[in-house]
Amino acid sequence: MRHDGRIAHCVVAADAAFTQKPGGVLKMYSPDSPASMSIHEEATVFADGPMMGVFNNLVIYDQHVPQSSLQSIVPDLATAWSWSEDGTELTLPLREGVTGHDGRPFTAKDVQCTFDMLTGTSSEKLRVNPRKAWYSNLDTLTTNGDYEVTFHLKRPQPAFLVLLASGFSPVYPCHVPPRDMRSHPIGTGPFKFVEFKPNEYIKVPRNPDYWK
Repeated sequence: MRHDGRIAHCVVAADAAFTQKPGGVLKMYSPDSPASMSIHEEATVFADGPMMGVFNNLVIYDQHVPQSSLQSIVPDLATAWSWSEDGTELTLPLREGVTGHDGRPFTAKDVQCTFDMLTGTSSEKLRVNPRKAWYSNLDTLTTNGDYEVTFHLKRPQPAFLVLLASGFSPVYPCHVPPRDMRSHPIGTGPFKFVEFKPNEYIKVPRNPDYWK
């Protein structure tokens, strides 16, 4: 469901006659109601599940590969990546022409703002930051123009890509404050956030202008 921009019909029986088709409505039931819609401020999967399709990562696990690994990581908002010779700098060129659900263009500034918030170095603060420790080895993030970023690590960490590929690592738009992302998140993904009614439902319709 994450990257093809389609919603499939619900299938209620395990029968070969039932096949997924474009269109329709998919209803998924959750055992809990999240406190907010902000993936970066939630510690459980109950916000991550419905909101992951609203966003994109820099890189992500290939969803056609049954077992995730370093080898199954593919570009998402990044187009590629490369490591410095000493393994402490990870550089990612970024996609051009990507826009958010509010029509604002995606740039390297969004990546920098996101990871500055996650490391606690930005003026905008997350209310809670359950995965701040993930980035304890990240020294700084720099941009090279609008479409390239470099993560500067304190020491080599080949598995840093694993953190970036996680469903808990979306890129947030720089112009939307964290408090607004809790109630009305704006992303670049194949689904748009419409409404969250606690203990009842979360609605995310298809994004007809999805860039991929």
